[in-house]
Amino acid sequence: MSERQLQMVTFQLGDESYGIDIMDVEGIVKVEEVREIPNSPVYVEGIFNLRGDIIPVISLHKRFHIRKMEIGDEDELLSGFIIINVDGMQLAVVIDKVSRVVSVDLDEIQPPPQMLSGIGAEYIQGVVNRQEDYLIILDIRRLFSVKELQALENYL
Repeated sequence: MSERQLQMVTFQLGDESYGIDIMDVEGIVKVEEVREIPNSPVYVEGIFNLRGDIIPVISLHKRFHIRKMEIGDEDELLSGFIIINVDGMQLAVVIDKVSRVVSVDLDEIQPPPQMLSGIGAEYIQGVVNRQEDYLIILDIRRLFSVKELQALENYL
């Protein structure tokens, strides 16, 4: 891999393909039992225990009003949570279906259009055109404000 490439973990949310820099991903886990948190923001599904760590579970579906993907039995095994690290805080993001790790040339990344499927351009690092569709690269540091991260930490 050259330094002109990014390794991306790709996944489905609704009808779209998204990618997160592999360096921000700590793991992918099957859906665990999630305990709800009273009075939390609507996009916080709750918390779960991952090897002794209590991790907030975030639904980008609810945050950005994205319809869940219709999942067949064979895709059920590919759904779950992506564990990301945002400024030292672990978060579990609900995904419909994990795809694969891909290499993306930095030259292929285009600026995001102003509006993409409910997720505003301010949360998107860029878009890559692929033969079958396009890949929306999320900027995880912009998905949550400092205030939101502090509020999440208070629930733990």
